[in-house]
Amino acid sequence: ARALRARAQVAPAARPATLRVVAQGNGRFIVGGNWKCNGTKASVEALVAGLNAGDLADNVDVVVAPPFLYIDQAMSTLDAKFKVAAQNAWVEYTLDDPTHHYDSDTGAFTGEVSAEMLEDLDVPWVIIGHSERRTLLGEDNTTVGKKVAHARFHGLSVIVCVGETLEEREADKTLDVIFAQLQAVADEIDDREHSSWGSQVVIAYEPIWAIGTGKVATPEQVQDVHAAIREWLAKNVSEEVSKATRIQYGGSVNDQNCAELAQYSDVDGFLVGGASLDASKFIEICNSSVVHYKAVGRL
Repeated sequence: ARALRARAQVAPAARPATLRVVAQGNGRFIVGGNWKCNGTKASVEALVAGLNAGDLADNVDVVVAPPFLYIDQAMSTLDAKFKVAAQNAWVEYTLDDPTHHYDSDTGAFTGEVSAEMLEDLDVPWVIIGHSERRTLLGEDNTTVGKKVAHARFHGLSVIVCVGETLEEREADKTLDVIFAQLQAVADEIDDREHSSWGSQVVIAYEPIWAIGTGKVATPEQVQDVHAAIREWLAKNVSEEVSKATRIQYGGSVNDQNCAELAQYSDVDGFLVGGASLDASKFIEICNSSVVHYKAVGRL
């Protein structure tokens, strides 16, 4: 185990290994804060107060994802500069629906929360396909693709997560894994009436071996994967979608490493876990948007 942890920091870059800039995106920098299964009424109140008091740059979109029980509290107390996301939305994954809507005619799914419910509550965003749901709850690519389509049909913007395990990276399968994950999404939305998926579906690249481990992919590794994702979108969806799609990096992002990562052209933002529970650190991560815009010549 110790050997694997040591190797994770220096894992070889995904194929190809050379740094590439294909065609950087043109969307606004976007940072998401995934609070995961953390919080109490009191801690959410304190976190919201800290976020509202923060000096946030005006050139960044910020989305925070509280646990379901605290969504209403967050939405009713956060300043308008912060948007709220759910951490998941249910879909009846066994449905075969040629319209790609996946609306169920039954509510017999105990413990689940539907996209229709999020739409009813005016929750604007949802995170789909986080690696913890893929690995712990068995969500496969097909299910994730259907969830994205269902959420988009009900008007939610989506952060869809992709990423490889350490074993897949070391086997040089990083891009194969990610492209299969992306294809499952493209097969379901593919700019039908779920149009503008480039601007309303954000891709979060989260190497599973870097989530919550303190290990961070090198900036060059991140840029190379992001560039490959953008190139895949250009070839398999459209050049327009490729440029409009924002690609976040997630994987132990914090206030100490965000500025270096933000300098890269295809890093359009971050999906932040643990550091998003600290208001001052999270605001600093959000404000790395200034570093990004300067580095790519947009400021």
